[in-house]
Amino acid sequence: MSAARRRTIDDVLADARAGLHRLAPPAAWEAVRRGALLVDIRPAAQRAAEGEVPQAVVIERNVLEWRLDPASDHRIPAATGYDLQVVVLCSEGYTSSLAAAALADLGLHRATDVVGGFHAWAAAGLPTTGRADAARGALVGAGAHPPRS
Repeated sequence: MSAARRRTIDDVLADARAGLHRLAPPAAWEAVRRGALLVDIRPAAQRAAEGEVPQAVVIERNVLEWRLDPASDHRIPAATGYDLQVVVLCSEGYTSSLAAAALADLGLHRATDVVGGFHAWAAAGLPTTGRADAARGALVGAGAHPPRS
């Protein structure tokens, strides 16, 4: 691939987000209260270190499409159709954007993610269990992205 045709991860992320109607944590919570499926894609170690959202279904990123594609033999029972609203949650809102875009590519046209991820969810005072309860608003994990100006 020539240098002129290379894309950065920021380019890929921007393209993914362009096709999503991303939700701030309070709007995501309201969507969950109205029946949206909240999916936490963080690995077990990250959930243990940061805390969890009790209303979320845990599906790690590496199997997400197989679990939520209504046509998959490996889907979860909640994957009832392509009109299902899926709200994806990661630690900071980067990986979840890419994951939600992948779900939209499968036909789950209401897939989206939480702006700021679990860190923003916890900082907004929304339901969590575990470490977030003790350290609300002070969550910093390995691999944290630097603030953008």
